[in-house]
Amino acid sequence: MTTPTTPEKVSITPETVKDVSAPVAAPVAPTAPPPIVEFRNVTKIYDGGTVAIKDVSFRVDDLAGKGEFITILGPSGCGKSTVLRLIAGLTPQHPPTSGDVLVLGQNVAGPGQDRGMVFQDYTAFDNRTVLDNIAFGLECDGVGVAERYERAKETIEKVGLSAARDAHKYPHQLSGGMRQRVAIAGTLIMRPKIILMDEPFGALDPGTRYRMQDLLVSLWRELEATIFFVTHSIEEAVYLGDRTIIMSPGPGRILQQLEVPPPDRPAKAMQREPEFLQVVFSIRDTVEKLESSTKAGD
Repeated sequence: MTTPTTPEKVSITPETVKDVSAPVAAPVAPTAPPPIVEFRNVTKIYDGGTVAIKDVSFRVDDLAGKGEFITILGPSGCGKSTVLRLIAGLTPQHPPTSGDVLVLGQNVAGPGQDRGMVFQDYTAFDNRTVLDNIAFGLECDGVGVAERYERAKETIEKVGLSAARDAHKYPHQLSGGMRQRVAIAGTLIMRPKIILMDEPFGALDPGTRYRMQDLLVSLWRELEATIFFVTHSIEEAVYLGDRTIIMSPGPGRILQQLEVPPPDRPAKAMQREPEFLQVVFSIRDTVEKLESSTKAGD
C-alpha cells in the first residue's frame, strides 16, 4: 500500500492546535456557496424523553478541490452517532426534534446518494460475494451488470484488496480489516460528497488500524470528499482530522472545536512522535477540564 505523503513535513506542537470554537464574524458574499453541512441549534429527544443532543450548532464549508476531514470525540452516549445519522437522514435519529440540519443549504429530508455511511459493524450481505456487495448500490440504481462490475473491480483495488484474489470471496472468508475495506468500497463506489464514518476502525487490532488510517487519508485526498469520523481515540482524531469537535457527556453539546495539523506521514510513525503525543496529551487535558466544568454546571 502506498502511504500518503505531502510535499512538506508539518511540525506538531501543542501550540499548533488552534481553538476554532468561537465564531468569526465575516461578511459573506452573496454568491458564496452554502456550507456542505450545517447544524442550527439542533436538539434530538427520543421517545421516552432521552435528550441525545442539545442546541448543537456548527458549519462545514464545501472546500473546493479538498473537502474537510472532521473528527468527533466524546464519551459514550454523548450523541456522536446521532449527529452522523441526522446528516445521513436515518431514522429514528432523523428528523431532529428542533433546529435545522442542512446539506448544501437544504434541510435533510432523508437518505441520499450524496451521503454515504460506514458503520462500526462490518455491514455486508453474507450470501453475496465481495464483488456483489460492493456493487449493490449501483445495482439498486439500475446500473447495468457490465458497468457496475467494472466499477466494483476498480474500487476493490482502490481499497487495497485484489479483484483477482478477493472479488469472489464471501464475507465469512475475510478478516475484520478486509470486511471493513469492503464496507468502505461499497460507500466509495457511489461517489458521495459526504462520507459518514461511525467508529469504523474501533474493533481492529492496532497494526490493522494504522494501515486503515493510512488508506483512509489516501482515499480522502483522491475523492476530495467531506468526511465526518466518530472515534473514542484522541490519537486517531488528531491524526486524521483537519478539525476535531469535542462533545460533552449526554445530552451532547459541542464543548470545543479544534484545528489540528493534517497527517503528512504514516500513522504508525507519526503517532509515536513526541510532538504528536504532546498534542494528544494537551487535548486529553482539555477534554477532562471541559467535562469537569460541565458536570459542575459552569
